[in-house]
Amino acid sequence: MSELSRSELPAGPDAVLLDFAGAPDAALAVTHTDHRLRAAWAAGELPTLTDIVPSAETVLVQFESGSGVDRLGLRRVLRSAGTGSAGTADAGADEVRIPVDYDGHDLAAVAGALDVGVDTVVRMHSQTRWRVQFMGFAPGFGYLVPADDPNHPLTRIGRRDEPRTRVPAGSVAIAAGYSAVYPRQSPGGWNLLGHTDIILWDEHAPNPSTLSAGMTVIFDDVTGRQK
Repeated sequence: MSELSRSELPAGPDAVLLDFAGAPDAALAVTHTDHRLRAAWAAGELPTLTDIVPSAETVLVQFESGSGVDRLGLRRVLRSAGTGSAGTADAGADEVRIPVDYDGHDLAAVAGALDVGVDTVVRMHSQTRWRVQFMGFAPGFGYLVPADDPNHPLTRIGRRDEPRTRVPAGSVAIAAGYSAVYPRQSPGGWNLLGHTDIILWDEHAPNPSTLSAGMTVIFDDVTGRQK
């Protein structure tokens, strides 16, 4: 990752926003940077670091209140991140497997848009390693991108022209370059490919969210067997 692929924007006296909007693959740049920063944090390389918040094209890096931004330490870590290969971004990341019954209402429409069969869409989705780029929209809702192919065919599918007022919890969907699982019933404009019975958000659990930024997600096709 080149030093020129990002900009550093002040976000108050103790935080900085790393902006990767100009990077050739902003999603991969965000994930690679997020992983390297978390590894450095765990290793004690950034002792005043308190939080890392990735999003679609940015990473917010927060330091202790009153400590200021450790720019020297941060840039040292980022330079070391630039020496790694793109393939190392997922090294050591947690992996979660999600069983999916591919019975979604929009499956045929997605197949038609790509001019392929429904079975091909199912294979495209279930045989792809997905990476949680960031969390948002609702508690437990992870925005997933293809881990190995930024030009994956499913990333060409946009949002529905008419959003639904109610999308059931557990719905597995794609839209605008991402895949996701709805952790609870909510409105939504994504294309529904199927559903899962996995609980992605449990507010009573020690770690309420099943997903977190940087995780690898594998969707297992259990169509006809998840009853």
